[in-house]
Amino acid sequence: MSNALNWFEIPVADMARAVKFYSTILGLEIVADPASSGYQMAMFPVEGVGGALMHGEGYTPSTSGALIYLNGGADLAPILARVEPAGGQILSPKTSIGQHGFIAFFLDSEGNKVGLHSMG
Repeated sequence: MSNALNWFEIPVADMARAVKFYSTILGLEIVADPASSGYQMAMFPVEGVGGALMHGEGYTPSTSGALIYLNGGADLAPILARVEPAGGQILSPKTSIGQHGFIAFFLDSEGNKVGLHSMG
C-alpha cells in the first residue's frame, strides 16, 4: 500500500460558504460541481490523494469522529492566519510533534474539526 489515505470527504451545511472558506485559507481555487443525485461536491484541486467538500443527505459537519489533516505546505502559519478572518476558529495553534513536524487544529465554517500538518 503506497498511501494509508486514498480519498476524503468533508461534510458541509452550506456549499458556497465552505468553498469560500477553504479556497481562502488554502489559497486554492475550489469550485463546486452542479448537484447530481441530490448531492453537491467541490473537489480539492490536487494531484495524488485528494478529496472533496460534500453536501447532501448523510453529510453532517462534526467535531467528533475521524479527523482529517490537510497538507499545511511548508509552514502552517500562513494558513492559520487566514482561518479566523475566513469565518473559522483556531482550536489549537501550531504545535511541534518532534521529528514528525507540526500540527494545528481549526473549526471550519461548517462546524468540522480539521487538522493541518507540515514539516516546517
